[in-house]
Amino acid sequence: MMQNEIIFCAQESPQGGYEAQALGHPIFTQADSIDELKEMIRDAVTCRFMEDAIPIVTKIKFSQSSD
Repeated sequence: MMQNEIIFCAQESPQGGYEAQALGHPIFTQADSIDELKEMIRDAVTCRFMEDAIPIVTKIKFSQSSD
C-alpha cells in the first residue's frame, strides 16, 4: 500500500549537526547542516521505498533538543 506522506522528527544533534528519524519507519539520518539534512532525508526515503511506493510528501518537524 502506498503512503502519501512521511514525517521526520529532526533536531540538533548533541555531537553537532542535525539528526532526523522518520515516524513509523526505521529510517534515521544525520548531517552537518539543515540543507544537507534535507538531502540526506530525500536519499534515505528513496533507498527505503520501492520506486512506485515513495511517499509523495516528506515533512520535517524540527524540535528543541532536551538538554
